[in-house]
Amino acid sequence: MLNDQKIDEYFMQQALQQAKIAEENGEVPVGAIVVCKKTIIAKAHNQTEQLNDVTAHAEMIAITSATNYLNSKYLNECTIYVTLEPCLMCASAMMWAQLGKVVYGATDLKKGFNNYDIQVLHKNTVCEHGLLESECGHLLTNFFRKKRK
Repeated sequence: MLNDQKIDEYFMQQALQQAKIAEENGEVPVGAIVVCKKTIIAKAHNQTEQLNDVTAHAEMIAITSATNYLNSKYLNECTIYVTLEPCLMCASAMMWAQLGKVVYGATDLKKGFNNYDIQVLHKNTVCEHGLLESECGHLLTNFFRKKRK
């Protein structure tokens, strides 16, 4: 039987797979999945370039997909796994969806929601960070390194 840490790592690996799809499509490599009762109900990756839409972040697409799947605007029994700390827009969407738990890999020192001195997530949302941080961060660092060349 897998422990909670191994289960979380498995789901973050799934989010990393989504990030790699984004990278293959020329997008910033961020991936997200939403899990409900240990079942993946939504998968997404950044599509801002493809859709020409600044709001097409992996988290936003995953939240929309999950709410459609559950036919509910609230995701309080769900966990979102995302490879990069959500921006303020995505964290606000998570608050409105009342996500039960947010787990992210790499910290975003420039645009992450924790850069703001306000409580963004819903008061009942559990937040964990640093899961597979090295792998998540490495993917992003390599992407931007290649972009600069």
